[in-house]
Amino acid sequence: MTHRVGVIGGDGIGPEVVAEGLKVIGAAGVEMDTMHYDLGGDRYLRDRTVLDDATLEEWRGLDALYMGAVGSPDVPPGIIERGLLLKMRFELDLYINLRPFTAPGHDFAVIRENTEGTYAGEGGFLRRGTPHEIATQGSVNTRHGVERAVRYAFDLAVTRRKHVTLVHKTNVLTFAGDLWERTFNEVAAGYPDVSTAYNHVDAACIYFVEDPARYDVIVTDNLFGDILTDLGGAVSGGIGLAPTANLHPGQVSMFEPVHGSAPDIVGTGRANPVAAVLSGAMMLDHLGETDAAERIRKACDRPESLAGTTSEIGDAIVARLADQTT
Repeated sequence: MTHRVGVIGGDGIGPEVVAEGLKVIGAAGVEMDTMHYDLGGDRYLRDRTVLDDATLEEWRGLDALYMGAVGSPDVPPGIIERGLLLKMRFELDLYINLRPFTAPGHDFAVIRENTEGTYAGEGGFLRRGTPHEIATQGSVNTRHGVERAVRYAFDLAVTRRKHVTLVHKTNVLTFAGDLWERTFNEVAAGYPDVSTAYNHVDAACIYFVEDPARYDVIVTDNLFGDILTDLGGAVSGGIGLAPTANLHPGQVSMFEPVHGSAPDIVGTGRANPVAAVLSGAMMLDHLGETDAAERIRKACDRPESLAGTTSEIGDAIVARLADQTT
């Protein structure tokens, strides 16, 4: 089967790491019909294009999207983030952000609700620019949005070590937290073989550093998930090794490394492509190419032993793939 995949190389090192990811996917024997999209900070600076509706409509007909990194220091904050990344998540309803973290001593995954919370954009200004300015930023939480994220976490836990931890701040965020906690407990009742726990988000930050092995699957809201997953990357070898999936199961979904565009190292060969390669493996899982995905993950084992330039690391992963078949 040939899969139709949209590729957004983006800015900075994005095209460099995506090229290595595509090279590895090809070496794993997966056939893809790729369509490349010139989007990101550099495109915005050229003609003010961020993400138009026609492109979104094209994406709805694809099997997956594979992205490098976007962002330019010359673009004002928020334009690319809200106009491309968040618009993509909201318009394609990519309601699950899945981040796996595997390192010596721990193996856990964070499920971040991806379309609601403080990132939904509810809020505004009063008397902006005056000494009496007021800014509000609301958190949007729906039963539908929370429940589908929680249920995804429990379904994932069934395939792993059968434990789910809810992370929130229910003692202070008494409305959103109450909705999350009630929903979590009601869903949990349908999974009697899955054990559960609750952590305040500040406590979870401590446990991520001191005892990450306590976790199997974590489910949390959009903002807390954004913060926790970067910390998870830091305690699991660095964000240069951290892949992510933005999922709508059964529909087009997007896969990307979580690192930034790193404009200061463009063209130097110093960009680590492992996160992009592992994001490609997650994309193959979504496409049903689970054997190829697992072989790529195995080829990325011991990432500390993958040394060299960006392309040399890609070549080393390809060589490991070849060794698996000999």
